[in-house]
Amino acid sequence: MNYKFWQKKNNAEKKKKTKTREWVDAIVFAVVAATIIRVFFIEAYTIPSGSMERSLLVGDFLFVSKVNYGARIPMTPVAFPFAHHTMPITGTKAYWDGVQWKYHRLPGLSEIKRNDVVVFNFPEGDTVALENQNPSYYDLVRQSGREAINTQYHVTSRPVDKRENYIKRCIGIGGDVISMKNGIANVNGKDEPIKSTGMMPYKIELKTPNVNFSVFEDLGLKTADMQQVSADTYIANSSPEIAEEVKKLDFVKSITMAPEAPGADGGLFPHDPKRVWNVDNFGPIKIPAKGWTVQIDSNTMPLYYRAIRTYEGNKVEKKGNDWYINDKIATSYTFKMNYYWMMGDNRHQSADSRYWGFVPEDHVVGKALFIWMSWDGDGSFFSKIRWSRLFKGIH
Repeated sequence: MNYKFWQKKNNAEKKKKTKTREWVDAIVFAVVAATIIRVFFIEAYTIPSGSMERSLLVGDFLFVSKVNYGARIPMTPVAFPFAHHTMPITGTKAYWDGVQWKYHRLPGLSEIKRNDVVVFNFPEGDTVALENQNPSYYDLVRQSGREAINTQYHVTSRPVDKRENYIKRCIGIGGDVISMKNGIANVNGKDEPIKSTGMMPYKIELKTPNVNFSVFEDLGLKTADMQQVSADTYIANSSPEIAEEVKKLDFVKSITMAPEAPGADGGLFPHDPKRVWNVDNFGPIKIPAKGWTVQIDSNTMPLYYRAIRTYEGNKVEKKGNDWYINDKIATSYTFKMNYYWMMGDNRHQSADSRYWGFVPEDHVVGKALFIWMSWDGDGSFFSKIRWSRLFKGIH
């Protein structure tokens, strides 16, 4: 058999490629290309809740960059394309955790900076009660006990990269000392008042109870969410910018920020009865940084126990008055990763680091870049799309 015969045979086989085969090849190529883009370059994300108002609104569609902080190599590589952790329709797992890779990240354009808007995997999402995923499994356990929750619900575990995606603003980076007093965050001794894109409760006192509340709506307040305290006093979520405009109304007597008074508030990190904290008054807390060594004692372990044990994968036990790490008595610990403190701009409508603590660097997905589409579910037919938000950068 000569070369020409084989050449003719190969050509014939190429010609036999059916339309179905061509479609399959095209689909496979498209899926592989899209997966590479999503993993290493950019990914779409939708805002599902109002925790970041007024920066981000429910119905905003974002592009999230994987390049800025460096793309994270998939930790669970065997997974169904375009499904995060659960298959549509069937509700079964969309990944196989029989193969797990260690955390690695490609070089990025920059480190995470304070005030960056960051997408990350939910730190307390390692264990999930499938029938009741909000609040977290750990909140359910604190309320009812582990045995009761494990009996009542189907409980499963999830790898880091298959936990729920959250989006918040980075308030503090590794090494920062953060606290909050009367609703104002303080980072390294410097107050960081909430900007015009954030929301806090404000008390509005009116000169008369007979007012046209549509004026408030025109300024950006949601009157449906306003709470009436007395005949002429209301509590409303507002930004400082809106509050200044409300103050100018002739029927408004005063408008002042209304944070919670200092005192205990259940469910807050680090769930330590010795720390009488609430959402507007907490700290100081030092955020762990890679290479930082913390002294281990009864004061620090409530803050850093989960980071040392769960996020950094150590065996941690208390025997008597002593702490043991990996079966050795320990008086100090040096962190292997950087951590971050994430908070929502809508301060009283956000489940964030105040409730579940630090975000480890291996949970970071990417940086929110810009809004490519914004859909108002409550808008009329012609105003469903928020045209002014299209291709708007995120600051």
